[in-house]
Amino acid sequence: MRDLFVIGTASIDVLHIGDSTVNTVGGAGLYTALAARCQSDSVALFAPRPHPTEMPDALKLVATHLDWRGPQVELAMMPRLEIRHHGGGKATLVGASWGAETFFESDALPTDLSDWRYVHIAALSSAQRQLEFMRACRERGAKRLSVGTYARIVYGETEKVRQLYCEADVGFMNENEANGLFGSVDDAIRHIRPEQVLCITLAERGAVILHNNERFVCTAPAIQEVDPTGAGDTVCGTFLALLAQGLRLPDCGQHAVYAATQMIQFVGPTGLVDYIRTSRG
Repeated sequence: MRDLFVIGTASIDVLHIGDSTVNTVGGAGLYTALAARCQSDSVALFAPRPHPTEMPDALKLVATHLDWRGPQVELAMMPRLEIRHHGGGKATLVGASWGAETFFESDALPTDLSDWRYVHIAALSSAQRQLEFMRACRERGAKRLSVGTYARIVYGETEKVRQLYCEADVGFMNENEANGLFGSVDDAIRHIRPEQVLCITLAERGAVILHNNERFVCTAPAIQEVDPTGAGDTVCGTFLALLAQGLRLPDCGQHAVYAATQMIQFVGPTGLVDYIRTSRG
């Protein structure tokens, strides 16, 4: 059995952090897979990818350390995101050109996913497409399915997102998204099945894990935030990789929160890539 198959996107990003503007790479799928790869050699990313001859250096570096699968697309069709950070883990998606992501369909998935302990469907531009991927994964033998989201679809496709989480085995969201779906973090536990796992990130306060009417609080160390892009996805990838290896839920959560606090001290996924290169080869 292999640990984690991540379905999502990689993107070319413009970040506004304080008075600075930074060009980097990102995407929910990319961050999740890189974070998982920091914990496991048994991780794959299924996402649109440019041809190797067109791939920018930043993506080449990422691709060196990932089992990156999925349809090849022209570089001009890669998703592009513009994000403004406001401090304290708060951010606004200023602009998005989804490119090939809008043509990213479940038909392209491998025919057999039964060899993966977890399959994670990262945030996409459409909750409906995430649902289609989820159901296709079930048909292809996926054993346990995980899902992520983001605020724009939580507030724009609320019922679809609720349906998505209802069908998932494991779910990830932040506090703002939990408020949009459930009314509050405290109310979330009333909306999940006992066997489900829900991880809600709380920015600098860490995260809370909900399972079987239990609540596990995972605290975050105080650090100097540089770039919080992908913090929630880093929690997700770390958590799932460790869960696949049999760690207890509180331990998975605490390790995942710590991993995110280390990652956000660097711009983009630099910290994750450096850790893979130096610690996992």
